[in-house]
Amino acid sequence: MSLSIHEVPPTDAPLALLLLADPSESKVRTYLPGARCFAARVDGAIAGICAVVTHAQGRHELINIAVDPAWQQRGIGSRLLVHVIDTYRREGADRLEVGTGAFGYPLAFYQRHGFRVFQVDRDFFLRNYDEAIVEDGIQHRDMLRLALDYHPTH
Repeated sequence: MSLSIHEVPPTDAPLALLLLADPSESKVRTYLPGARCFAARVDGAIAGICAVVTHAQGRHELINIAVDPAWQQRGIGSRLLVHVIDTYRREGADRLEVGTGAFGYPLAFYQRHGFRVFQVDRDFFLRNYDEAIVEDGIQHRDMLRLALDYHPTH
């Protein structure tokens, strides 16, 4: 497997992949034009994608990260996330944030990479999505906001 990760224009980000991580096409189409996107390519084909938006000077949010199901469980998502973390560290960012459900694989995924919970957005998934988002038979209600601080105070 030959894996490479490069920044790509938002117009090159595959919508089908982005919808794996965020099932609201209207939301994806809203944030995608202003996002900075990174693609993981396996033998030239996009196997993973992520989108990052800037909220304030030095503060960025990983708003979407997804790996094609045919390529999952092979470390591609982790390598893509590490690439994004390292890119923003090199560029002098203060913080990288992400929002995810209050349980399940994504929460552990981000925590393994050093992200820590700083806020709970109660009923986020109920307020922001028309259809229920269910994982392992449990409906997501609350969003956990996590952050990786590049210059921690302690």
